[in-house]
Amino acid sequence: MQPLVSVDWLREHLDDPAVVILEVSTEREPTARYFREGHIPGAHFAWWKTLCWDEADREFPPPEEMTRRLRALGVSDDSHLVLVGDPIQFATYPYWALALSGLDHVASVLDGGRALWASRGLPLTSEAPPPPAPGTVTPRGAGEPARVGRDDVRAHLGDPDRVLVDMRTDEEFSGERVSPATSPFDHGAERAGRIPGAKHLYFERLLDGEGRFLGADGIGEQLSSVGATPDADVVTYCRLSHRASLGWFAATRLLGWSNVRVYDGSWTEWGSIVGFPVER
Repeated sequence: MQPLVSVDWLREHLDDPAVVILEVSTEREPTARYFREGHIPGAHFAWWKTLCWDEADREFPPPEEMTRRLRALGVSDDSHLVLVGDPIQFATYPYWALALSGLDHVASVLDGGRALWASRGLPLTSEAPPPPAPGTVTPRGAGEPARVGRDDVRAHLGDPDRVLVDMRTDEEFSGERVSPATSPFDHGAERAGRIPGAKHLYFERLLDGEGRFLGADGIGEQLSSVGATPDADVVTYCRLSHRASLGWFAATRLLGWSNVRVYDGSWTEWGSIVGFPVER
């Protein structure tokens, strides 16, 4: 299944019974933008944490639980799940989480996300779709080893074969802020700064002016500008790993690289651990 679909493709497949549309939001309740400003017709709603995390420990749920969650959305092995990010990195993040459980074979990301759909004047509705009939999707394999933990990152500091890519804003990378300047708060870690040796590639450099992914040449050029190549051991991170997942998605799904993983604890974890080194 193609990992990325266009808004034109989705418009043409809105009435396809095999297509399951899921709008993944930063907002917890669907009474927010989903109903207030409208959503793509037929799209179901999910708060990203409810979809991707275990409620108790912030860990990703095991494959059997991720399978249960997809089945509850009506997803089967012959379905085409279209993840609509609001913004787009909130689609690449659940796609990455599904890959960890061997479930990404039924999923695609909507290029440009909800914002592009709305800006093109394509239909939006405030009507919730009917509850779906349970699906029967099953994982394929053991899942992709697409994540690393803090101990792995620390053990490879200074490793010439490891390229650590920080996908946050300039202010976050330099240590001026912990959160992006657009955030209403500036917290999320005890310290500001970056992981020593990290290279800076703001995630939006992989997107065009409409929020769509660049072509393969453009993505490759941006990644190579920080030393990330198909032969390197590449690890991406940001603050919570949403933006990092976009870098992973671009490299692995759009370029076909197999050497990229996400440090999912990202700066929220690293910047709060006593004794872990910080660079500014």
